[in-house]
Amino acid sequence: MKHHRDNRFAGELDWNLLRTFVVIVEEGGISVAAKRLLLRQPTVSLALKRLETQMGARLLERGRGVFRLTAAGRALYSECRQIYGSVEQLQAVTSAFAGEITGSVRIAMASHVFTPILDDTLRQFHADHPTPTFQIAVETSASVAQAVSDQNASMGICLVNRRLPRLEYQIIYREFFGFFCGPGHPLFGRDHLSMNDLRGHAAVSFDTDDLADALRPVALLRRQHQLDQSFVGYSSHLEEVRRMILCGLGIGPLPVHVADRDVRDGLLWRLPPYDKPPKVDIYLLTNPSRRYNSAEERFIERLKSKIKKTPLRERTYGPILAANPGG
Repeated sequence: MKHHRDNRFAGELDWNLLRTFVVIVEEGGISVAAKRLLLRQPTVSLALKRLETQMGARLLERGRGVFRLTAAGRALYSECRQIYGSVEQLQAVTSAFAGEITGSVRIAMASHVFTPILDDTLRQFHADHPTPTFQIAVETSASVAQAVSDQNASMGICLVNRRLPRLEYQIIYREFFGFFCGPGHPLFGRDHLSMNDLRGHAAVSFDTDDLADALRPVALLRRQHQLDQSFVGYSSHLEEVRRMILCGLGIGPLPVHVADRDVRDGLLWRLPPYDKPPKVDIYLLTNPSRRYNSAEERFIERLKSKIKKTPLRERTYGPILAANPGG
């Protein structure tokens, strides 16, 4: 009897309602979702009410200044994302039998991924297989992991604080973070500084710069030296952290190998520590339960092979650099 009821529910469910619900959640509101769906706001509101009726549960708490998922809404959204992740792989079923390298590769990554490992693989793969398309989304490390777990991304590249049980993790490269300041800062252009010289200066950083998050090594260094810095700016994007440093908002951390060009050009000034900067590993995340299309499968195979063939010391960037040119 239960099996009959389940089949009836699936047959009567309007799958367009699920898509509308996903867009409402992603856009954070009904009016914004209506614009994305090219529908009128009352139509979207009615679709949400119909879905709640079919599900027998309230999915969103909404009212004056309130818009958040209920427990039932969070559970349904998680399932919907997995459903749409599976739907996007349907082409893999036919292309695999045809022997074609087709499909789209969706890469979710943190904003400060700079490695020739990835760039060379992209270049060589596209030269050999020009048909597949690539979508690259820059997100927080936590969002990257969740996207791979929900099968909304082919793979992820990011920092890792807490490992999700369903994913596979492989170090793609290792980088070192240094502290930097921009022109006009009192420490800019000064040599022979110590960690004590950083105390009391305003700081900017990444959202994950916390003892309980992905940039724990940076936060730990700051705590060990009791820098007592007041934070005036945060961002999840490297480009915006760099912008705040350049504009003089405060001292901030950046990957040493990424900031090296700005240091050489006189746009940034390297600050202590010079000899033992915080080490951070960047990981490749994949989901073994995902059914990959042919392009995803081949690309990930190539990337993993390149990682395996390259010793970690050659995938380690910026561990020992001079403090500053002429410093």
